Amino acid sequence: MARKAVLWDLGNVLLDWSPAYLYRKIFDTEDAVQDFLGRVCTMEWHSAHDRGVPMAENRRDLIAQYPEHEAAITAWETRFPEMLQGSIPGTAEAIEALAAAGVPQYALTNLPTEWVEPVNRIYPAMRHMRDTIVSAHERVVKPDPRIYEITAQRLPHDPADVVFFDDREANVIAARRFGFDAEQFTGESKLLADLRDRGLL
Repeated sequence: MARKAVLWDLGNVLLDWSPAYLYRKIFDTEDAVQDFLGRVCTMEWHSAHDRGVPMAENRRDLIAQYPEHEAAITAWETRFPEMLQGSIPGTAEAIEALAAAGVPQYALTNLPTEWVEPVNRIYPAMRHMRDTIVSAHERVVKPDPRIYEITAQRLPHDPADVVFFDDREANVIAARRFGFDAEQFTGESKLLADLRDRGLL
C-alpha cells in the first residue's frame, strides 16, 4: 500500500478563525456583533471572496447599502489578522510531527486571494505544505466536485492515498465521493487517532 499523504483544510482545522473575534473590537455589544454578521457582512456575502471576487469590488455595493458601516465593512479585508486567534489545538503540532516523519502535506482551502499571504506569514506550519489549492485562485469552492478534481490533478498521489481533514461534513462527503480518504475534523483527539490508524504518527 502506498504511503499516505495528508491534505489539510485551513479554517477551523489549522487556523482558529472567526469574524466575531474582530467585530467584538469594533462593536460595543455581542448583539451588535451578531446583527452585523447576520445582516451586513454575512457568510453568503463573504463566499464571493472565496470564489475569487476581489474584496474591494465586493464591498462596493455593500457600502452603498450600509454607508454607516463603511469602516467595519472595509475592516473585513484590512484587519483580517484580527479574525484569527492562533492555531487550533493539536494541529500545528501534528503538522510538525508529520513533516519530521517525511509525510507529504498539502492544503485545500476556501480562501480569498487577499488572505493567502497573511496566512502563510502568520502560521509557520504552512511552510510544510508542498502545494496549497486556494478556492479564489481556482474560482470554485468546496464542496463543488470540481475543486476535488483540480486537487487530484495537482497532487502527485492517488486520491485514495490522501487523507483529507475538513471541519465541514459536506466537504468531507464530497471528497469521499471523489475518492479521497477524508475525515471530519472535530478536535485533537480524533485527529491523532485518525493519523495513528493510518500509521502516520
